[in-house]
Amino acid sequence: MSGSAERLPGIAGLCHQGAMTEAGAADSADVIALWEACGLTRPWNEPAADFARAIAGPASAVLVLREGDALAASVMVGFDGHRGWVYYLAVAPERRRAGLGRAMMEAAEAWLRARGAPKIQLMVREDNEAALGFYEGLGLERQKVVTLGRFLT
Repeated sequence: MSGSAERLPGIAGLCHQGAMTEAGAADSADVIALWEACGLTRPWNEPAADFARAIAGPASAVLVLREGDALAASVMVGFDGHRGWVYYLAVAPERRRAGLGRAMMEAAEAWLRARGAPKIQLMVREDNEAALGFYEGLGLERQKVVTLGRFLT
C-alpha cells in the first residue's frame, strides 16, 4: 500500500478511477515491477536507488495511482529550483489507452506547480516515437537543446 493514505491535495479530482498518492517505501517493489513491465529500466540505472532517492528528497516524489490493490500507473517528479522534471511515467500495459497517462501527467504538473516550478521538462529516447507523440499530444514541445552527460560512479 501507499506511503500516503490520502489523496494528494490539488490533484484529487484528476483521476476518479482510483486513489492517487505519493509513494512510500512500501510501494518500491510494485513501482519497480511496473517500470520493468513498461520497459523503462536500463542496466546502468538502478531503479531501487532511483525510487529511494525520489521518495527521500523534499523536492521529489513518486506519484502512484492504485485501482483497488493494483498499481495502475506511476510517475516520478522533481523540482531542481529551476525546472520541474518528469521521469518514469508508467501505465500498466493492460490499463493503457484509458487516460491514465494523461492523468499522471496532470498530477505531475499540479505537484510541480504547487512548488513554484515555472516549466516542466522530460527526456525521451529519440527513437521512442510513441512516447514523443504522446507528450506532443499533451502540448509539450521539442526543445532546441542537447543533453550531455557522464556517469559519476
